[in-house]
Amino acid sequence: MDRATAIFVEGMGAASATSGVLTQLQGRIFGFLYLQPGSVSLDEITTELGQSKGNVSTNIRGLVDWHLVRRVSVAGSRKDHYQAASDFWRVMQEIMERRFRWNIRQVIATCDETQRAAVEGARPARRASREDEFVGERLEALRSFAAAVDEGIGAFAQGNSITPETLKRVPIRSTKKGKR
Repeated sequence: MDRATAIFVEGMGAASATSGVLTQLQGRIFGFLYLQPGSVSLDEITTELGQSKGNVSTNIRGLVDWHLVRRVSVAGSRKDHYQAASDFWRVMQEIMERRFRWNIRQVIATCDETQRAAVEGARPARRASREDEFVGERLEALRSFAAAVDEGIGAFAQGNSITPETLKRVPIRSTKKGKR
């Protein structure tokens, strides 16, 4: 591969390694395919990247799952050929929806479960202590923030615009009596 392609391939590998979504090799594979004008066979990818066929094949499946790469048919060839995605809005919608939204919803569920446990553990005759109030406020603040981010990811996935002002308008659900 030429020097410019090699720089891009290594840069995409480095960026992917810290993304929490892709491995370094997946980033390198995507970077290589992205700069190719057409589809490339699995054999060509392994040769250009200096990796084993099994390693590239395993990593390419992950890229296909994330919709970053697609398998294409080439007339007259029995080999697997691949091409990089170029619709980054669609790719990011997929990543945001599948990866980050799931994490945000885990935070929301954890806050809700913790709040329920705190309420169930409180004795009826006992008034809430300052510590109880502090914990409740912290849980509500985190839950509200996570709900706003979840709303933003949903808007992004649907192609709607997102601004900090619209996220701040997400209703804050309170677990305190009488507040909604």
